[in-house]
Amino acid sequence: MHEAALHLPKGQVTALIGPNGSGKSTLLRAVARLHRARTGSVTLCDEDGDPVDAPTLSRTDFARRITLLAQSRATPSGLSVREVVGFGRHPYRSRLRGSDPDGARLVERALAVTNVTDLADRGVESLSGGQLQRVWFACCLAQDTEVLLLDEPTTYLDLRHQVEILDLVRDLAFLRTQQTTGLYAWGNGSLAQIGMQTIDRLAPIALLALAGLVVLGRRLDILALGDDGAAVVGVSPRLTRVMAVVLAVALSAVSVTVAGPIGFVGLCAPAIVRLAGAQIPGLLRHPAFVPASAAAGVLVVLGAEVLLRALFGAQAGAAVPTGIVTSFFGAGVLVALAHRSHDAGDAGPSVAFARLRSRRTFVVTLVVLTGALVTAVVASTLLGDAPLLLGDVGNWLTGRSGRFVSFVLDSRMPRIAAAVLAGAALATSGTVVQAVSRNPLAEPGILGVVGGAGVGAVVSLTVVPLASFWAVGGSALAGATAAATLVFGLAARRGLEQNRLVLIGVGVSAGAAALVSLLIVLTDPFNGTKALVWLSGSTYGRTFPETLPVLGALVVALPVLGAKRRELDLIGLDADTPRLLGIRLGTARLGLLAIAVVLTAAAVAAVGVIGFVGLVAPHAARALVGQRHRRVLPVAALLGSLLVVVADTVGRTVIAPAQIPVGVVTAVIGAPYFAWLLWRSKGDW
Repeated sequence: MHEAALHLPKGQVTALIGPNGSGKSTLLRAVARLHRARTGSVTLCDEDGDPVDAPTLSRTDFARRITLLAQSRATPSGLSVREVVGFGRHPYRSRLRGSDPDGARLVERALAVTNVTDLADRGVESLSGGQLQRVWFACCLAQDTEVLLLDEPTTYLDLRHQVEILDLVRDLAFLRTQQTTGLYAWGNGSLAQIGMQTIDRLAPIALLALAGLVVLGRRLDILALGDDGAAVVGVSPRLTRVMAVVLAVALSAVSVTVAGPIGFVGLCAPAIVRLAGAQIPGLLRHPAFVPASAAAGVLVVLGAEVLLRALFGAQAGAAVPTGIVTSFFGAGVLVALAHRSHDAGDAGPSVAFARLRSRRTFVVTLVVLTGALVTAVVASTLLGDAPLLLGDVGNWLTGRSGRFVSFVLDSRMPRIAAAVLAGAALATSGTVVQAVSRNPLAEPGILGVVGGAGVGAVVSLTVVPLASFWAVGGSALAGATAAATLVFGLAARRGLEQNRLVLIGVGVSAGAAALVSLLIVLTDPFNGTKALVWLSGSTYGRTFPETLPVLGALVVALPVLGAKRRELDLIGLDADTPRLLGIRLGTARLGLLAIAVVLTAAAVAAVGVIGFVGLVAPHAARALVGQRHRRVLPVAALLGSLLVVVADTVGRTVIAPAQIPVGVVTAVIGAPYFAWLLWRSKGDW
């Protein structure tokens, strides 16, 4: 072997493929400093990500970073399995001693992961080939390094033991995924990671913040009179609000630090106390209301934990985040509040500050956005982990490109097509939702469609691990349809009033998110990883046939929406004008929302869950060309396509060859825009 370059990305599996005698073992031994290479270098990264030359490290320090499971090894004699694995924990040093509790825990963990705990006290001479290979794996794991080099680990084994070792390799490859799943569980609010040390440190902060809110209780009651009334009696509204918010933030920080973000407790607990306050005089005054809400929150969280243990048993129940149950509870509370609420009537135009634009402005905007989209598509075609030239694209189009260029473009072009179509579909859907709800901060997710599609896809990915794209997409479409039917069915009882529709949609979305979290936590790491990737939104691995559902939905929906542009304009104004002009408001809303559901479901089925496109693109389109939907619809579609194509290009390029899901990039772009919208519209609330 004369020239070779090996890059090992952190958290990924890299395979060396080649015939016998091609130098694979030599390369691995050179990386592990067991073979002296004539030229070249081995560079590692320290904890801060800075490069470190391997020759500058001592053998012990180097062994803490890289482990090699060689193809041929001498079997020790006179040692038990636990002793051999103990030596693996401390290479080039003396035997593991009982005074090293951290090392002992790593050894026991390595024995458990490789399923050789039952063999721990047996002599290694008595083991079969497959059992001994598992022991060598345990030695490598006990060393607790970031890089694990495996030199043909199934060599010299029969077929049965080869399958066992390959299964073990797959489990080890996703060992980090289990840690990711644990982080995902904590992100949904879990009591499993709690220790008394954390509680002892944070309990004084929580008690002080709670006491501070009780002391502020009388001032908070006075604020109910309004700012002017509070100022008359000597209470500063601004200072009182700032103090209350600071104390509430402190309580929230303590809660998240201890148990993660347990959702909807802050909604459910005060709602329970308010219901009780109708029967108990004085309970709704803040000096009593604050501690009563705290007690109700304790009951909600403990009740959720007890319910989990009762449903799934002690062990499985401990693995399921408590926040999943509280989210289900909160979803029900939102739906109940929606049925008890009264329609607020006219919510005003969907974008209050959009100005009228001339036809010339519209044409110029359309031309500029079209040019920008074409430029983005060309850049996306050329950029990525393998940069190309325009000549390569021309050769590919004429069928004269080489194998490498054909491979790159055959996988890259369908991704670009999926990004263009999905972005247009999500933006068009968001335009309809914002017009119908007359809410500039609305997006397709508030209808529960995205959540329903996520449930359908995750069920398919976890129940049928080898499900095809069409099966996953069909499940997502079915889930979106079911969620939309549920939302419309619950809201139709009172005439599809917009506030009620939004509340029910948010409630269904919360319930769907909780169900998705439950499926991911309970499934095995391999399928859970696939589900998490899909939920983050990705165009990876798409083919041209897989983009046809989105294309079909756009071809049907855009002409229909163009014909109904007048209805969209009128519904976006207020609730009375459409009725005065003879438009059946409930029927019109239902039909338009059905179109939005189909577009969203098709896009989500094709590329997964991509957020903020349905929010940013329609709002920006109205700011550019005004509120008339004959102009807003094409501009929003172009903006949506442009946003997703740019996000996909950035995700494929910035950390190549690794990739960032397009949904993560759109969230990075959309979150600041959403914050700006909140700030811009604060005067309208």
